[in-house]
Amino acid sequence: MVTNREDAAPLAGLGFRAHQGGAVVVGLAVGEGEPRVVLSTLLETCTDGDRLSFEPYRVAAEIARRDPQSGASTEAAAAVAEGRKRQDRLAAQALQNIIRQLGKTNHTPVVAALLVNRAGWVTDLLAYSLAWPEHVPVAEALAVRDALRFAFRQCNVEVAELDEKSLPDLAAETLGISAAEIDARLKALGAAVGRPWRKEQKLACLAAWVAMAGRRLTIARLK
Repeated sequence: MVTNREDAAPLAGLGFRAHQGGAVVVGLAVGEGEPRVVLSTLLETCTDGDRLSFEPYRVAAEIARRDPQSGASTEAAAAVAEGRKRQDRLAAQALQNIIRQLGKTNHTPVVAALLVNRAGWVTDLLAYSLAWPEHVPVAEALAVRDALRFAFRQCNVEVAELDEKSLPDLAAETLGISAAEIDARLKALGAAVGRPWRKEQKLACLAAWVAMAGRRLTIARLK
């Protein structure tokens, strides 16, 4: 559970970039406008050898192909439901561990920045994955995002969902610095953290930075 007392510990934002099986997570603290990475890790929504938690929609598609009607059979729907339940549980447990890890460095996470894309129109992931088998990996990643949203609710963490494609423009506007300066700052942050520091980590870091800056601006306007 995250405390509501913002003076209890230095504040940090968490950036999440989901992928099949989990998410890249970067924790960022911003003091006097200067960002500092306080955590870089992975959050897993699956366990080794458990296909239902790793690829529930792939499992469902295989079941559906055996179904005479080639549709979402009861068995396929049940497989997805169980897989999603496992993902939710694992995501919540992993986020709780991350919050405890931040606590050891005396940081309190106050916002989670979740990177999303423009696939919000997909409301039935099972029907979507069965209709377009080549898009099953998309459904798997969207399911992980839903598991992260469940974890945020369970852990009482404020969420800011940021469109990944427009993030660079939003960052330049919110942070008030150029894209080139942002890129240089991200590279410097990565050098301090060490590997891995790939595109995924940079995006998660930038999302956390933007969410923290946006939050500070909102608070400043309310004062």
